[in-house]
Amino acid sequence: MDTLTSKRDAALEDLADLDGALVAFSGGVDSSVVAALAAEALGEDAVACTAKSETLPAAELRDATRVADEIGIRHETVSFSELDSEAFAENDDDRCYHCRSMRLGKMFETARELGIDTVCDGTNASDAGADHRPGLRAVEELNAYSPLLEHGIDKSGVRELAREYDLSVAEKPSMACLSSRIPTGLEVTEDRLTRIERAEALLRTWGFDQFRVRDHDGLARIEVGAEELERALDPAFAEAARTRLSDVGFDHVTLDLAGYRTGSVSPDDADAGADTDADVFATEYPTTED
Repeated sequence: MDTLTSKRDAALEDLADLDGALVAFSGGVDSSVVAALAAEALGEDAVACTAKSETLPAAELRDATRVADEIGIRHETVSFSELDSEAFAENDDDRCYHCRSMRLGKMFETARELGIDTVCDGTNASDAGADHRPGLRAVEELNAYSPLLEHGIDKSGVRELAREYDLSVAEKPSMACLSSRIPTGLEVTEDRLTRIERAEALLRTWGFDQFRVRDHDGLARIEVGAEELERALDPAFAEAARTRLSDVGFDHVTLDLAGYRTGSVSPDDADAGADTDADVFATEYPTTED
């Protein structure tokens, strides 16, 4: 028996000992694998629950519904607003902590309504070793159960298990919430979240796979994966991006020549000066004539 198989079996055994489990379910690869494990171990006593809010793109909610159907697990959707919290909207270094606390809090509330004691989340062993993950503090404080972390299953193992379960999201890129596109210290507002979602929907429609649209107070900084950068440098794309992102509310549009990378507006990167005008390698396409 290989190591990953033994880890999976141990996770299944632990889940099977529960009376039931509610999985905090985004439809990403991590929570999808946890949902698949819970469904296998608990059958009808497993529930996947997606929290709908302004920071969750509509496309992600549709994906979550589809993937829950693939798994064959009961799927519940609940609604809340992170913007109700001033601490979240302030967008300081602990934004992810406030977000995760509210989101998991809603999961526990829903679990209680359903008579379920255990809430599972998709934290994996790779997450635990990553820098600046204040959201993990919320997981620990609320005592959510993280079977992937508990059994040492890292991101590569998660994707392998997703392939074994034949999940369509096995190779899906990581998808942080929309507020992660707003630099620390700049207020999170519904208008900013809406224009980011609309801009990223355009990138998705145009066939890009790995991307982010960062919102620097009206300046859109587009990041795409290294293998897609050449395509983004096409003048036709530059013109389309300039026009269409202007239509959704941005004043200026830039392409970051450093390409896509996670956390490029995080406090660590900001301390390094990554978001200053001098250090962002970008080609600007003004939305109005000079």
